[in-house]
Amino acid sequence: MTTETAGTAGGAPLFGPESKFSGFFDDPRWALAIIRATVLEAAHPQIGAALVDNSVFVAHPWRRLRNTFLSMRRMFGADPAVREREAARLNRLHARMSGSDSRGRAYDAMDRATRAWVVATLFESAVTMCRLSGQPLGQDTMERMYAEYRAFLAALDGDAAELPEELNDFWPYFDRVVENELENTEAARVILYRLFDHLPAPALLDGAPALWAAGRAVAGPLIGAITVASLPEPYRRRAGLPEMPGAPALMQGAYLAAGLARFLPEGWINAESIIETLSLPPGGDDPRARTATALRARMKRASALLRLLTPLGGDTGPGPAPSAATAENRRSAEEFFLRVLDQTGDGHVDWPDLAAMARELSTRLDLDEPEEARLYDAFAAWWRELQAALDTDGDGRVSAEEYAIAVPSLAGPALIRVAEVLFDATDKDGSGSIDAEEYRTLFRTAFHRDLTTADDTYGRSAFVGDFLSFMAGRRTGTPYDPLLADA
Repeated sequence: MTTETAGTAGGAPLFGPESKFSGFFDDPRWALAIIRATVLEAAHPQIGAALVDNSVFVAHPWRRLRNTFLSMRRMFGADPAVREREAARLNRLHARMSGSDSRGRAYDAMDRATRAWVVATLFESAVTMCRLSGQPLGQDTMERMYAEYRAFLAALDGDAAELPEELNDFWPYFDRVVENELENTEAARVILYRLFDHLPAPALLDGAPALWAAGRAVAGPLIGAITVASLPEPYRRRAGLPEMPGAPALMQGAYLAAGLARFLPEGWINAESIIETLSLPPGGDDPRARTATALRARMKRASALLRLLTPLGGDTGPGPAPSAATAENRRSAEEFFLRVLDQTGDGHVDWPDLAAMARELSTRLDLDEPEEARLYDAFAAWWRELQAALDTDGDGRVSAEEYAIAVPSLAGPALIRVAEVLFDATDKDGSGSIDAEEYRTLFRTAFHRDLTTADDTYGRSAFVGDFLSFMAGRRTGTPYDPLLADA
């Protein structure tokens, strides 16, 4: 079979609602397959290094999930213009990610062979999820789906030459990479053994820490065991991954149970609605926010009861600090440092953290390349300013302690420039003020503030002042919290 990247394979569309990928999008099995594929991606040395250095998946996993989901929707949608725009955005994003790993090996997120491996893991994990759930794909269906994934790669790279053209040649390629190139990387270990044990609650469940901790304590180890058991045996052996007794049966049962969703009426499970609902902040103008607020209140009561019955540790913070006003301010500063500034979750702030902020804002605003470049440049200037003001030990990064000592230094001229660039990007009509619709565009589902001025506009000075107050950590509960502080 020759894969066609122009839009069809054997007369069937490669993109849009008739594609095999779209058929899997709302499938509960896909959640298990995505975790598996992510581990296989992270086990590649180049991808693992890029994830550790640049990704927000540790500190902000729900945001990463939402953004990945929306990106895949665009890439596999029927509209070629949307697909081309998203491919260009992803390429700009990846072009900014390069460096070296802990062993001094270079990585580059634009490396074509590495990008092909990402696509390969998605395809192979989709095939594996069908097999494990007792619904193996036929040869014709696999070939059509393989054509879709090669077309996806071609949309990113211009062609799909890094993946074998024939499906029969794909399997030796996949086995070769697994056996010869994958490693027990730090990123893979984080996903398997740290991420689910410390997974922060999504916005919907943020007010019920005890309830969330109880569920996570049970589900986290199970998800890790299921994922390890589903990985290719050569990689498990090479990486020395321990297999929990009974894990293969548990894995098989999980996939079979998820596969039962095929008996539900069509449309009962909508992944996009589920992800958006989990991300809803309290008090939003989205109609679903009222339901979310009511549900959150119920969960708070359940959480309080659970806390009384079975007190759980680990979600209450580091314990009481000295009872002085400065100590209270320090705890507030540390919380802001962890939730907003340390985007990558490595305990320090450096350029990748600020780049992640720029990336998130660019994604939310759907900026074109010139506006995106201006925003990145503004954040880069702010990083240089932060280094000069806060990096007292000269190690090239800012620790929580260095930040807490010099919080006022955050709101300097460079941060004002960030706010001004953000204002200009939001003020689409160039009127010099942001109207209600432009404000909603900025915050999307995170929007939960009504404009209270007489003409329902938000002026430049007010916008800049509010943004500076938020980024200096002086205010909480602002519209910017769900934009940059959400999990």
